[in-house]
Amino acid sequence: MTVREAYDLTGRSAVVTGAGSGIGRSSALLLAEAGASVLCADVNDAAAKATAETIGDAGGRAVSAMVDVTDRSDVDRLVASAVDTFGALDVMCNIAGIMHENAEIVDTTDETLERVLSVNLKGVFYGCRAAARVMVGQGSGSIVNMASGAVDVPAPGIGPYAIAKAGVAQLTKTLAMEVAKQGVRVNAVAPGFIITGMTARHWTNADGTLDPDREQATRTGFGRMSPLGRVGEPDDIGHAVLYLASDASSFMTGQILRPNGGVAMPW
Repeated sequence: MTVREAYDLTGRSAVVTGAGSGIGRSSALLLAEAGASVLCADVNDAAAKATAETIGDAGGRAVSAMVDVTDRSDVDRLVASAVDTFGALDVMCNIAGIMHENAEIVDTTDETLERVLSVNLKGVFYGCRAAARVMVGQGSGSIVNMASGAVDVPAPGIGPYAIAKAGVAQLTKTLAMEVAKQGVRVNAVAPGFIITGMTARHWTNADGTLDPDREQATRTGFGRMSPLGRVGEPDDIGHAVLYLASDASSFMTGQILRPNGGVAMPW
């Protein structure tokens, strides 16, 4: 394959959850730019529509859907809708996720634990299961899950988030083993600190306004933790998603890509 052929997704279809903002939006835009028809899904219907419209304005093909990934029936309907709309499901990107207020484990409420696990772990599980059922039947497909650098570098205050993402990493490996012989690949991305709406909590005031000085201090502080000396942007992760979705990564399954600036370097 040439480089263009390896990354060309023309004629293929993709579902991206969390497509309304941040890494999900970047991934949807890049997959569409590579030629894929994309179903942009998000719990924020307006945001999902905005991403799909951006793709359409650029000459790509996209539709949108509102989805609550904590509802397995909702996720099943989403995948079925993609198959009905596009005729197949070639790429499933389980990117939707949430963060919680910092709290040590001894102070974490049951409600916080359940909410984070429902979105960040169960939601990915439902997406994997629904997509795998379709892909196994068609004998091909790539599932890309969103883990986190938190699986490698423990940090106080984000226990439920880290637990959920560690579960995503193991889910990815287990499913990869189960569906490989049917031509389906399953991989995950574990980003470092990325500038998104989720991380904007570090520079958001109590009234919802943003503090640019705190944002710059956050960029500088987290950037110092990276050998590359900077934090990441959504496209840094979107390109990793595109790689895993494409034939360029045809010999990869059960792997956790770590675009984290070098903060963690596990064997």
